[in-house]
Amino acid sequence: MTKLKTILITGCAGFIGFHLSKQLLLNDYVVVGVDNLNSYYDVNLKQARLKQLKEYKNFTFELCSIEDKESMEKIFSQGQIDIVINLAAQAGVRYSLENPSAYIESNVVGFLNILECCRHNKIEHLIYASSSSVYGANTKLPFSTKDNVDYPVSLYAASKRANELMAHTYSHLYDLPTTGLRFFTVYGPWGRPDMSYFKFTNAIMKGEKIQVFNFGQMKRDFTYIDDIVEGIVRLMDKKPQQIQVPNISSSAPHKVYNIGNNRPEELMTFISVIEEKIGKKAKKEFLPMQPGDVHATFADVEDLEKEIGFKPRTSINEGIEKFVDWYKEYYKLE
Repeated sequence: MTKLKTILITGCAGFIGFHLSKQLLLNDYVVVGVDNLNSYYDVNLKQARLKQLKEYKNFTFELCSIEDKESMEKIFSQGQIDIVINLAAQAGVRYSLENPSAYIESNVVGFLNILECCRHNKIEHLIYASSSSVYGANTKLPFSTKDNVDYPVSLYAASKRANELMAHTYSHLYDLPTTGLRFFTVYGPWGRPDMSYFKFTNAIMKGEKIQVFNFGQMKRDFTYIDDIVEGIVRLMDKKPQQIQVPNISSSAPHKVYNIGNNRPEELMTFISVIEEKIGKKAKKEFLPMQPGDVHATFADVEDLEKEIGFKPRTSINEGIEKFVDWYKEYYKLE
C-alpha cells in the first residue's frame, strides 16, 4: 500500500487550519500541526478545535511560533515532511493599525523561516495563505490574479503581498514549488470571533448593537469554509510549473490563485440572512468606512476552475445556517 504523505500545517488550531487538518486526518494523511495558540482571539476556541484534532492517531501537535527559527528547524528535522501548508499568520486588517510589529514578526519573519525550512528539507510543495486584501485600492472587478497588486491599503495586505514576492523568489532561486492562495472572506462553523459574521451573530443573540461600516454600502465575496478546504486539498498535488506571464521570463514554479465564491453579496443582504437564521432583528449602528477597509471584493476564479475543475459554490443561505447552528450548539444556546 502506498504511504500517504505527511503534511505540516501551521496555524492548525486556527479556523482554516483546523478544518483542513480534520479533513486530511479523515483521509488518513499524517498531519503535523503547529500553532502558538496566541490570544488574538479566544484561546478556549482554539483549544476546543485542537482537542478534536488530538483524537486522531495520525496527528501530532507542536506548540510553536513560526517566527521561532530554531524550533521550526527542529520540527522539520524530526521527520519526513512532504508538503507544507502555511496558514499561521497574524490576521485582521483593523488590528494591523494597532499593532503593526506583530504582522512583520509573524507574516514576514515567520514566513521567511518557513521558506528556509522548506528549502533545506527538500519539501515537495509549499502552499501558503495569501489574502484578497492584496487587491487593496483596485477598483476593477472581479479581482484577477493577472491584476496589478501594488497598492495595499493596510499593513496586513502588504505583509501578504510580501509573502507572494518572497515565495516567488525562493521558487526562482531554489526551484521550490510554491502556491499562494488569496482567500476571500472565509466564514463558517468554528470561525474567527473577530470576523463580522461572528460579531453580528454574537451581538444579535445578546440584543446588542451591531456596527455596520460605510453605512452598509459594501460588498464581500463570502466563501464557505468547506469550499476553501476542498480547494486546498485538490491543489496539494498540483505543483506549479513555470510561470506564464506576458513579458516576464520567470521560470519559477510559483502560482497564485483566488479562492472565493465568485459572487459578491451586499453587506445588508448578508446581515438579513443572519437575522433570518437567528430569528431576530439586529439593532444597527451605521458608521463611516474604517481605515484599511475596501468597498468591494469579488474573486475571478477562472484559473482555479481550469486547474482543478472546482470552484466554491456554497450559498450564504446554506453557509450562514450552518454557522448559526454551530454557534448555538457551541455556546449552548436555544
